[in-house]
Amino acid sequence: MKHLPNLICIAFFLLSPSLYAQYTEVINSNRPGVSTGAYAVGKNVLQGEFGLVYEKREHDGLRTESRDFAVDFAIRYGLLLEELEVIWEGTYTFQELTLNGVNPPVVLNNSNFLRHTLGVKYLIFDPYKNPENTKPNLYSWKANNSFKWKDLIPAISLYAGANIIFSGNPFLPEDPSISPRVAIATQSHIAGRWVVIGNIIYDKFTTDDPILSYVLSVTHNLRNPKWSVFLENQGINSDAFADISLRGGAARLINENFQVDASIGTSFKDTPSRLFGTIGVSYRLDNHTDEPKTFDSRPPKRRKKNKRSRKKDNEKNNSDNNPFQQR
Repeated sequence: MKHLPNLICIAFFLLSPSLYAQYTEVINSNRPGVSTGAYAVGKNVLQGEFGLVYEKREHDGLRTESRDFAVDFAIRYGLLLEELEVIWEGTYTFQELTLNGVNPPVVLNNSNFLRHTLGVKYLIFDPYKNPENTKPNLYSWKANNSFKWKDLIPAISLYAGANIIFSGNPFLPEDPSISPRVAIATQSHIAGRWVVIGNIIYDKFTTDDPILSYVLSVTHNLRNPKWSVFLENQGINSDAFADISLRGGAARLINENFQVDASIGTSFKDTPSRLFGTIGVSYRLDNHTDEPKTFDSRPPKRRKKNKRSRKKDNEKNNSDNNPFQQR
């Protein structure tokens, strides 16, 4: 893993710098990129995120090329706590692989899960949890939308899950049926319209070929609040495979529970070179209810005073009643 030191440096960068309260009035989707935000969907919220993917790969060294059509999905549910969500996600791929190194070329068709995981995410730190920190300035638009140093303090969540691979998978023939996956997600909301998300993922670390990767995503909300655009950088490194890719795209909010999106991306290397695009939707069933606030109607307990305290009170009362006492 010769690129491991560089990835570790990036990991520390993402953790050092990074939305709103845990539940939001509009849908909180991880699409259209591959990054994962720090915030959960909210207690009792069921959310589905689905996409259609097309990818073209060419490997000059192996003289192969492939065309992949895939369906990716994520089912997210806010369980028990505002900070906790369960996530089932995966990518089912249909691949047409052409081997140009033989004469005549051979075409192979494969299909199975390229990725399939089940896990939980928990928000361990939220800088916006205190409502005093999120109060808007009623007299200044500029103050609400300008850069503040405290915006660099990220929300942080931890993820733990398992890769589940079914037998006979042609894409992952040597992978065990179950392997671990852990991640750290950070998220910052900067100057009103910018969202910065960073992910560090350590995957399959109990196997002979663990994978360390990062994702850095920047999203900008346009003046029309229904539109947003994003740019994302992803790096992957293992003994068998390494890649750096860049993708960008846009999302359109249809209503508070429904979003559509599209993106396009490419890799920076030719072993293989990659060109890919996605279109997708996100939809939620919002059964969220605010937790009722409880108030103690009992009068506050009176603190018993000792003799010394009573003596001081008497002296104070006497001084207050003395017209010659300076005030």
